[in-house]
Amino acid sequence: MFALLTMTMFVAVSTGAPDPAAGRTPPDRPPSTMTSSEIKAHNEGLPPTHPYFVKCRKIEEIGSLVKKARVCHTNEQWKQLWAQGNQDSRDTMDAMSSKAGDCRATGTC
Repeated sequence: MFALLTMTMFVAVSTGAPDPAAGRTPPDRPPSTMTSSEIKAHNEGLPPTHPYFVKCRKIEEIGSLVKKARVCHTNEQWKQLWAQGNQDSRDTMDAMSSKAGDCRATGTC
């Protein structure tokens, strides 16, 4: 089974079949402002792991029990947002841990 799968992948790569995602550009406007049909048309032929593939998530709005906001970004943008959120968390933890260290050193706790 593995040999057949490997051979199939080799044939697909070696035949030089055109890549439908080659030459694609990111959306010309923010994905959150695009309609569902525009997003579907943009994602046509792109694999879900492509950097320009648009993914949407529904996020609960604070103060409402039922209202949700639709937030859409490309995979590349989601990756940048995730990395920025992690960096912000690390910065906050570093700032808080250094303040706790100063408190103990001076005896003002």
